[in-house]
Amino acid sequence: MAAHKTDARPPFRAEHVGSLLRPAELRVAHRARAEGKIGDAELAAITDRCVVEAIRLQEEAGMEAITDGEFRRGSWFLGFVQAVEGLSTKPSLFRFQGDHGAWECPHAHGKVRRTGSITVDDFRFVRAHTAHTPKVTMPTPSAMLFYRGAEAADRKVYPRLESLYDDLVAVYRAELRALADAGCTYVQLDEVPLAMLCDPAVRAQIAARGEDPAAVIRLYVDLINGALAERPHGMTVGLHLCRGNYKGQWMAEGGYAPVADELFGRAAVDAFFLEYDSERSGDFAPLAALAPGKRVVLGLVSTKAPETPSADDLVRRVEAAAKIVPLDRLSVSPQCGFASSVGGNPITLADERKKLGLVAEVARRIWG
Repeated sequence: MAAHKTDARPPFRAEHVGSLLRPAELRVAHRARAEGKIGDAELAAITDRCVVEAIRLQEEAGMEAITDGEFRRGSWFLGFVQAVEGLSTKPSLFRFQGDHGAWECPHAHGKVRRTGSITVDDFRFVRAHTAHTPKVTMPTPSAMLFYRGAEAADRKVYPRLESLYDDLVAVYRAELRALADAGCTYVQLDEVPLAMLCDPAVRAQIAARGEDPAAVIRLYVDLINGALAERPHGMTVGLHLCRGNYKGQWMAEGGYAPVADELFGRAAVDAFFLEYDSERSGDFAPLAALAPGKRVVLGLVSTKAPETPSADDLVRRVEAAAKIVPLDRLSVSPQCGFASSVGGNPITLADERKKLGLVAEVARRIWG
């Protein structure tokens, strides 16, 4: 296990977003289960073993916040969809770059309610296998709404989408209470729609379907705040912004200025995990809108491709960001997860280890 400690509580100086490449053994096991060659119990045993190995990988790389690699989910949002009553998937109105951009997004086909653990059982497993801080990840409320617009729900079930908003907020509040009761102190919400709304083309698409992009941005920040309104004392919440992460592809580009005042100024989270690995994310200037006391985790290392920057380059980028946000409120991480879906990004396990190790090295060089 990593011995180096940088902070008493999260976010830590060296972070990662959550998902890790699924090992070949786990991918083979899922295919075997789909073909009826193994049962649920055998798949669960293989998954448990792979999660323990993922925990060790993170510890050895120098990470202090530990996830289960999201190995129990089909994608970054699918575990939530499958665990919450009333949710399923339908085709998204948005596409990824490239030839295979179509995908299925969340859809409310029935009344949405929490009927049991969404992430609590996963948290308990990680906590039982590490002395470090377990981090739980889950999608934001907007991820259940954005990709189909007015058709985010069956309108016979939800004639008014405001009722769906209330039901979603209730799900998050209940899950956060259950996580706190289980001993969880660190949660990360994954937010794609607000990052996509940084893109002028996406805002134009929203306007074309009859919505005001500025109002949508306000709504999604309100929903985050509603979900966190009863957040238990002592629980740190981070918000990860992502422009799409599927097999190395993305859905949007553009700097954070269009959402900065609302998001950085009003969102009731402790830290923002921000993509800053390429020009698609813009410059650091929008960070000037950051509310007092908020932290920023700079996602400087791409998970979309094997190439890795030098530690010197990353140190210089952190120094540039520190001209806007004080250094003691900054951390570093990869730009996104390594496998937001089962297939993962076009990199190797060796690449993943190298990138995590680089993040830890840069954190040690800057903060000791």
